Amino acid sequence: MKYLLFLLFLSFLACSSDDNNVDDQIQETGMYFPPSDSNDWETQSTESLNWNDQKLNDLFTFLENNETRAFIVLVNGKIIVEQYWNTDLQSQPFTANSNWYWASASKSLTGTMVGVAQEEGFLNIADKTSDYLGPGWTTMPSDKEDEISLFHQLTFTTGIDYNVSNSDCTDPACLTYLSDAGSQWYYHNATYTLLKDVLEVATGTSLNNYTDSSIENKIGMNGFWLPLSGGYGSTYYSTARDAARFGLLTLNEGQWDSTTVLGDSTYFNDMVSTSQNLNPSYGYLWWLNGKNSIVFPSSPNSFPTSLTPSAPDDMICALGKNGQIIDVIPSLDMVVVRMGDSPANELVPIVFHDELWELLNQVIN
Repeated sequence: MKYLLFLLFLSFLACSSDDNNVDDQIQETGMYFPPSDSNDWETQSTESLNWNDQKLNDLFTFLENNETRAFIVLVNGKIIVEQYWNTDLQSQPFTANSNWYWASASKSLTGTMVGVAQEEGFLNIADKTSDYLGPGWTTMPSDKEDEISLFHQLTFTTGIDYNVSNSDCTDPACLTYLSDAGSQWYYHNATYTLLKDVLEVATGTSLNNYTDSSIENKIGMNGFWLPLSGGYGSTYYSTARDAARFGLLTLNEGQWDSTTVLGDSTYFNDMVSTSQNLNPSYGYLWWLNGKNSIVFPSSPNSFPTSLTPSAPDDMICALGKNGQIIDVIPSLDMVVVRMGDSPANELVPIVFHDELWELLNQVIN
């Protein structure tokens, strides 16, 4: 299966998927939330869940050999596994206090923030993008530009031509017409980047300030956005525990203990469900497992496989370049976080992700 996935990802060859469901051994014990004003976090032993520690060591070896910096597994909000390797961005030992980039896993954070902004009355995802960025934000004919809404940006269905030399370029000259909005799916970073500009215009504050007020201050996250080196857009940085907090918020459908962060259940459910019929494996900037087909990044073609065949079908994922991973698995009350580099340098860690879950299954089964 790993070999078939590798061929599929590199050569875009179709392959069939197998249903591998994880046996649910986790008893419902109530959800724990770490305090928002402290680094304290309750833990639980792997022995108490009857996990296989020898197989866990095998998983650790795999992760270390693949340039992992941080790995966390939560169950019911408690830390079951937390491990760090190698060095951080300043060549210091990587610890629970080290910050790392989320890359495109930041997209899922943005998707959640858009939901909060809509709930707070700053925007509506049915609005035209030009309502916020003004006319002429592309070089498309005005009637075609006006077809593009925030919904199309959330779902990568803008119709903007992706056949450009720099898919990150947000200059109007880089944004030309290919097809009508809603008629194609393509993982086009520029259209996502401009959604963050929409958030700043709509809320009247910086992306960092709105991240603080909409999510971070409510759940104890302490990350920050920094510009990308290419000059277009930004990515989010945080500790692995901050990423785990965001995963726990998502596991609890926008609720953090007694605090409601995203109370619009319709938006939340739409965000983590198939958002359009072109790529069933994509919601609002979240990847979805367990679907019968997928369009991978860098390809316009659909393939008859799920995102991560070795993982539970109900898993939703924030995924980024070089293996930045936040997995949320409601059926297991589980959050999995992985940060680090990747020898494969993938836009989205398709093969690595499945290999990780093959090994994790052996730990928890």
